[in-house]
Amino acid sequence: PILLSSSPPGSLSDTASKATSPSCVSLRSPSHGEKTSLYIFLYIYIYINKSGLVTFIFLSERVKDYIQAAKFHMYQQSLEMEEGLSITFHYVDQHVSQREIYRSGKNTSKCSDKEFAITGRTQRQKNLLHSNVGKSVRCILLLGNAGMGKTTLIKKLCLDWSRNSLPQFDFVFLLDGKGLTLTEPIYSLQTLLFDLSSVAPCVDPNEVFAQVLADPKRVLLIFDGFNELRDYESLLQTQEKDCFTLLQKDSKTQTFTVRQLYSAIFQRLLLPGCTLLLSSRPRGAASQLLRRVDTLLEVCGFTSDSIESYIFHYFTDPALRASALDCLKSSSYLYHLCWNPGLCRLACMVLEQSRNSENLPRTLTELCHQVVSLKIENKDLLLQLSALAWEGVKSNSSTIPRDRSLRVNPFSCLLSLLILYSSKVFNLVYFLRIVSDRSFLQALPFQMGTKWRRRPKREELELTQRIVVGLLFHKKKKLQLLHSHTETVFRNTLISRQGLVAKHLAGLSYSDLGSAQVLELCHYVYEASVSQESKNLPESLRFNGVPLSPPDVFTIKNALLTGAAEGRSFCLDFENTGIQISGLRALVSLNNINSFRACIADVINLWEQLEQSGEEELLQGAVSKFHIQPLKATQVCHIEHLEKLVNIHTNKSSRLSDSILTDGVPAVKDLHKLEFDKQKHKIFIFLDLLDMFDYNLLLFSLEESKIEDQGAEKLASILHSLTSLEVLNLSQNCIGDKGVKKLAHALKDLPKLHCLSLYSNDISDEGAESLAAVLPHMPSLTHLEMWNQCIPYRVLERLQRQDSRILSL
Repeated sequence: PILLSSSPPGSLSDTASKATSPSCVSLRSPSHGEKTSLYIFLYIYIYINKSGLVTFIFLSERVKDYIQAAKFHMYQQSLEMEEGLSITFHYVDQHVSQREIYRSGKNTSKCSDKEFAITGRTQRQKNLLHSNVGKSVRCILLLGNAGMGKTTLIKKLCLDWSRNSLPQFDFVFLLDGKGLTLTEPIYSLQTLLFDLSSVAPCVDPNEVFAQVLADPKRVLLIFDGFNELRDYESLLQTQEKDCFTLLQKDSKTQTFTVRQLYSAIFQRLLLPGCTLLLSSRPRGAASQLLRRVDTLLEVCGFTSDSIESYIFHYFTDPALRASALDCLKSSSYLYHLCWNPGLCRLACMVLEQSRNSENLPRTLTELCHQVVSLKIENKDLLLQLSALAWEGVKSNSSTIPRDRSLRVNPFSCLLSLLILYSSKVFNLVYFLRIVSDRSFLQALPFQMGTKWRRRPKREELELTQRIVVGLLFHKKKKLQLLHSHTETVFRNTLISRQGLVAKHLAGLSYSDLGSAQVLELCHYVYEASVSQESKNLPESLRFNGVPLSPPDVFTIKNALLTGAAEGRSFCLDFENTGIQISGLRALVSLNNINSFRACIADVINLWEQLEQSGEEELLQGAVSKFHIQPLKATQVCHIEHLEKLVNIHTNKSSRLSDSILTDGVPAVKDLHKLEFDKQKHKIFIFLDLLDMFDYNLLLFSLEESKIEDQGAEKLASILHSLTSLEVLNLSQNCIGDKGVKKLAHALKDLPKLHCLSLYSNDISDEGAESLAAVLPHMPSLTHLEMWNQCIPYRVLERLQRQDSRILSL
């Protein structure tokens, strides 16, 4: 990923870090080598015209004066994070990566979480801008979990604009996504931009607004914080006829709701040509916006260097700084939690009070508990926040209602982040106070307990369940500070709840849990220290498609080590998880791992790292345990990575020693099932690789890859080497008579082929006859799917009478 400057979070959804050292980062206008990734992205690929020059238009003096005033106002707003915290003093380099979007199924207008392509770490480290050359990018979606610094990144972008670093924009409007909750129809586009956004007061809004309408391509609209919106789909629905007409007129006398105006902007009814930058969390309804998004960016979190830099700027005392860093590194799980910038700040707050590693929290529950204990001493306030947090969980909301006020001035700078993380501690207070055993049991995880649960849980609910379970098994003396019961009532209630949790987890059917649920279970087991539950984990742990963060990897490792103590071994699947290579290494190095699969490029990088560090024994295990069977290529990068692995297998491109690859790569030798899904452009690369060695393939599928006659002829020239092939699927490939004739001649060289599919190609009666002519020479074949629209029905019927192996539609 490309480095960008990003401080810890700093708005209602993101809390900034402690302001300390003014020498952290210079905020002068970025030079060529210093620009943030968003800055580079917006500048190079969106707004430079074909001649390579930024287009400037005439502006009146009053409009120019307003733009300068707006930039000064934006500069002040961007510098102020919260209550005296300035972005100038706590800026830490962070990574942003570009994620691919792919459409599955026939209806590409409907999107789900599965359509965020989760690539490996190596693929993410490619040039962020490489895939956007020549593309029109007008809508960008910025993703990141709570506390990852989305709002801070946006503030940095606004700061760059205020310092004249984005000359392609005359106007930048920063709008709060939570404004969608305003339901009164009292707004126009002008009032939305000048009254609800973070812009300077305008003396003559009519003239400035006219300039905005005249050239919307020079306008950047930023919508920050779409997390609270539940119905994104309504923003993309076609406006009612009367509303559409009024929006087109843009009459100042007509007013609308904020949602209607947002919807019109998304649908390009208002300000067509402007650029939209949206920020949201990766789960939930944000995926409904995918069909309107040109580019998808993700905030990746802190690296080890970022954490150390954060510690450096947080602690001004060198001795305290060194002590804090040593303590943090000695607490492995807490160090992994610091991958999240928001949690990194909470960890620093705890480190300020701890002088040794023994008192540091070892779980997320303990971290939140210690922060609450540090910041809240008033039990009345605690009970208020308990009720507030519980209401938020029930309403799936992480924001404070407008009609609720809390007298928490010393606490306000942390209120947002604690409401999302530490406020989950408050829920235990509420559970112990008012919730019955039955209601409590219904609030526990895995109530559905099956793979067919359609929607993933929101982040707030998942954290609530995880921390509530952890608190029940927390140290009793510390929990006594969080309740208002008598000691006897508290003890009895706590024992009852602990029994319910233990019984609930013990009664789970682990075979029915999906990948995300297995990961959740690992977290619950670790938070509650209920180690006996991990003994029931299935031997094959599949996390395919579930994003894995460093804390996730830590809890998985903890579960695997518990299993190792019982003599158990496991097979792991980390494909499409985005797991870091360091995390992959930590898991693969365990002695009780029989086999694993992950992104091919990441595994190759791991091999090379182990070779460079001289860890030959670990390298040998990483090579021998890796497998890719079966392999289905759904993205272009899958074919590129497979090509690299094949080259290593054939010793054409490898940094590994010959002793490791004496017999080649076992993963390639044991590959028996290979499928390509709609990969027209890269398929010819692999067809060249097929001829290099005997793949021992049993199943080979190129369904809907559009290889046409040229590809069919290429495949026919190498089929003779695939003597073990049993199933060949070439359906929906636009193969005509010329290509099928070449294939028919080569098919006779496949002695074990029993199933051949050629339906929905461009084969006519001539090609069908050529196929039927070779069938007597293929005794192993049992099924031939040959239906094509170009084959006359009578011809197909006659061929079926001649050979019953030819199947009808």
